[in-house]
Amino acid sequence: MLRWSLRNLQDGQKICSIAGLFSFHQSRAKRFTRSVTIKTVVFPGESSNTYVEMVPQKPLNLRAFTLCMRVATELTGRREIILFAYRTRDFDELNVWRELDGRLSFYLSGEGVIFKVPELGPLETHLCFTWDSGSGAATLFMDGRRSSTKIYKKGHAVRSGGKVILGQDADSFLGGFDASQSFVGEICDVNMWDSVLSDSTIRDMSSMNSVPSGNVFDWESTELKVNGNVEVVNREL
Repeated sequence: MLRWSLRNLQDGQKICSIAGLFSFHQSRAKRFTRSVTIKTVVFPGESSNTYVEMVPQKPLNLRAFTLCMRVATELTGRREIILFAYRTRDFDELNVWRELDGRLSFYLSGEGVIFKVPELGPLETHLCFTWDSGSGAATLFMDGRRSSTKIYKKGHAVRSGGKVILGQDADSFLGGFDASQSFVGEICDVNMWDSVLSDSTIRDMSSMNSVPSGNVFDWESTELKVNGNVEVVNREL
């Protein structure tokens, strides 16, 4: 096909066509060789003292949020698994859980809102939780697919002054850990915004497309403080 087209073109057209083909293949090569490196937190086993503290970019004084992460775990059966924990000295301000029966939930200082979705497993799952105080609308996104909306804690506010950790549920301020609730597996790409992102932005994020950085937590730049048997590894996407 290429030889036929070149025979039927004038010399000048041949040069332009060859240059265009070279440019096309060069751009294709760039697309296929370009990669992105991301840090991943690996919790190799159950523990009552292993966790990672995330240092926020701004106080968690929130009347709305979008919280996203990528999770993989081989834990199965009737077992609670903590995915994200934010606690002040007196309250669990925002906790995200895999429940005993596999459902996913989050809790804001008291009773939680629970979503019946496919169970987490060893294949990485992208999760986003959204909540707005004004309407009480709470939603879960799993790999870009949106759950039904639930009304939860209308008028509530998440208070600042606490600590955010991955891997453990703190029953006291950075203490009171229970190994049977600890996270085992991989967590990465934990990002948080103080607003509810659009459905299309969350779908883009799930597909690894570029989106605005989190203004509460930006995984690329957030400081991580590692405690115990945790590994932070870099991998290419």
